[in-house]
Amino acid sequence: MKILAIEKDLPGVDWSNAQYALEQETRQVYQIYLAGLLREIYFNESHNAVLVLECESKQQALEILGSLPLVRKKMIEFDVMELRPYDGYLRIIGKD
Repeated sequence: MKILAIEKDLPGVDWSNAQYALEQETRQVYQIYLAGLLREIYFNESHNAVLVLECESKQQALEILGSLPLVRKKMIEFDVMELRPYDGYLRIIGKD
């Protein structure tokens, strides 16, 4: 199952002393990538991380994301949604 996760900074976080947490986060995200669960990662125009995960379920994605150091330290959270194949062509136009 393909999962889209968009990071959100939580209000009131002091990022001035976050270097160690950011390094931990980077190492753990890299391990998720090596495990084949993280397919793509980007920054959006607000410099928030956008992840495309390949998981067995949305619940597995939530568990993976919940284990990240910045999430555990309540510095960020993610909006998480399942991505499903587009079926609009057949539904709207029909079969030829």
